[in-house]
Amino acid sequence: MRPRRFELAPGVPIGGVPEGGDGLPVIAGPCVVEDEETTLTVARRVAAIGRRLGVPVIFKASFDKANRSSHDSFRGPGLEEGLRVLATVARETGLPLLTDVHEPAQCERAAEVCQTLQIPAFLCRQTDLVVEAARTGRSLNIKKGQFMAPGDMSRIVEKAAQAGNDRVTVTERGVSFGYHNLVVDMRSFSRLHDDGIPVIFDVTHSLQLPGGGRETGGARRYAEPLARAAVAAGADGVFLETHPNPADALSDSTTQLDLDRAEALLASLLPIRRAVVEGLAASESPA
Repeated sequence: MRPRRFELAPGVPIGGVPEGGDGLPVIAGPCVVEDEETTLTVARRVAAIGRRLGVPVIFKASFDKANRSSHDSFRGPGLEEGLRVLATVARETGLPLLTDVHEPAQCERAAEVCQTLQIPAFLCRQTDLVVEAARTGRSLNIKKGQFMAPGDMSRIVEKAAQAGNDRVTVTERGVSFGYHNLVVDMRSFSRLHDDGIPVIFDVTHSLQLPGGGRETGGARRYAEPLARAAVAAGADGVFLETHPNPADALSDSTTQLDLDRAEALLASLLPIRRAVVEGLAASESPA
């Protein structure tokens, strides 16, 4: 089944086969709002990358990282300050915005600023959170939990639909594989498509090596092969976190990409996406 098609954010169509093109929607930005200057620096570069490559972009940054390995880990500036910075990004760049919500009470306030609300992977089964986010009328990006099979996500999407919102994507970010490791099952994209669900591939968090110390580890070296395989397998868009100096990032320092590498990776994905779209179109044309 071809996945449903809708606008994940204004000007960012997702799902199905692109009409008249081979577009690959991109969700990109830093893991967390560290400060206004860094956030704006990344946002301006992300906007420029989108223009150069001709891809629709949603800017992503979290106002809070509620799930951290250590109590001492940086979480972000919080709801109000984080949303203030994100609103500044929107004014200066014109980019649509995505941010995580962790509690039902955050949804309405975040929806005043952001066009897309994201449900973190560890919270994807939290009914009250999914329903409250859906009731805002904003599109939802639900991260598939590391403990979830692809086929089980349809019931979570149904929760949002029953709350009156069918503008939902699911993001694949790997599944737990023993201790401190994730693996991406490339069959997941087809399985979710079978349920009519558009699927985004999370480049960044698929690289994580969770736990095992004070901070989550990661294997940044695999960003390119995993992303290329995911697009070839049918991913409808990509999610990646990028930072001016990833080694100095206050969150996900082992998996974020620097801005030049992020652009090069996205550029390499476009011909793969083009081949996938052309193949789908050829398979549907009359013999």
